[in-house]
Amino acid sequence: MTARIGIVTVSDRASRGEYEDRGGPAIHEYLKEVLTSDWTPEARVIPDELSTITETLIELCDQEQCCLVVTTGGTGPARRDITPEATLAVAEKEMPGFGELMRKVSLEKVPTAILSRQTAVIRGGTLIINLPGQPKAIQECLDAVFPAVPYCIDLLEGPFLETDEGRLVAFRPKKK
Repeated sequence: MTARIGIVTVSDRASRGEYEDRGGPAIHEYLKEVLTSDWTPEARVIPDELSTITETLIELCDQEQCCLVVTTGGTGPARRDITPEATLAVAEKEMPGFGELMRKVSLEKVPTAILSRQTAVIRGGTLIINLPGQPKAIQECLDAVFPAVPYCIDLLEGPFLETDEGRLVAFRPKKK
């Protein structure tokens, strides 16, 4: 079964073509590097608008049947940064450990990471993870949380995600 993975860049300027989207491609490259199982990206570049973000997340989860949706951008404290609010609006369950770990890892690099509001939630059979917008921070955050992602998808009865163990080892409990 081929996994469908949503990649969403939330940026007013990138959605208008005024700014090169670097976050979405960074997520795509990361997943190409880490995942060895079959997967198909569903990429979107959208503005920082609450209704657009919620509609896009609902579409990717409910219609496109993505097992994982990864967003980039809109997680800071600026007035237009509303990705976490949109994500929580479509959530059925919060997964606070993801945001806590991403902030911890980021704080080891820059003191301003405390301003980031990354979060993760479950909607139906989909894990949604909000990441910062910078490609370097995207990789650092995904390296921190991705070992738990395949098992989370297992628990949601999604497709079996396999990783390149030379790059990243996914944690799954040993069967007794």
